[in-house]
Amino acid sequence: MDAVFFDMDGLLVDTEKVWLEIETDVMARLGGVWTPEHQTHLVGGSMERTVDYMLAVSGSSVAPALLREWMIDGMVARLAGGVKVMPGALELLEDLRAEEVPVGLVTSSLKEIAEAVLAFVGRERFDTIVTADDVTRTKPDPEPYLTAARRLGVEPVRCVVLEDSPNGVAAGTAAGCAVVAVPSLLPIDPAPGRLIVPSLTAVTTQDLRDLL
Repeated sequence: MDAVFFDMDGLLVDTEKVWLEIETDVMARLGGVWTPEHQTHLVGGSMERTVDYMLAVSGSSVAPALLREWMIDGMVARLAGGVKVMPGALELLEDLRAEEVPVGLVTSSLKEIAEAVLAFVGRERFDTIVTADDVTRTKPDPEPYLTAARRLGVEPVRCVVLEDSPNGVAAGTAAGCAVVAVPSLLPIDPAPGRLIVPSLTAVTTQDLRDLL
């Protein structure tokens, strides 16, 4: 096992509820109503996709750049109060570090949002960090995971991806990595080279090696 890549939202930290709060507030500013069902359409997606979807749902004429700014400012301000780490995430991170396995953070979130999370989780825990600002195509495209593997000088087929969304799982699989899925808002189907677990507390470093 050459490296392990962690997704951020919903896998490393419990930010999906925060996203729902911010999306609900912003949609109210647009004059519309936001529901958890709307959020499921955006899990694991990019900010651009979120902005386009919210403008389509609301019918608002607000400029996309302004809506993007509202979303980023809202998330950064909310995350400044701290983040909740998902069960088992830090323990698995520490085990990997102890065994000197390179670890990367690969997220579809923008750099500002990732940095707000890392201020609490610890940037030093990761050997590389890939955000939406580092790629031209976000998940479900494999580019984010291929970028992380290239930065670490490892082969994707010798890497394991940890994800919670179908978009993220699709990206990891397309990159050629083995995938551990911890479904959050949407179900994820079984497949070869894929382990589905209810929580990272059910995963050990040896489980990741066995998956390869």
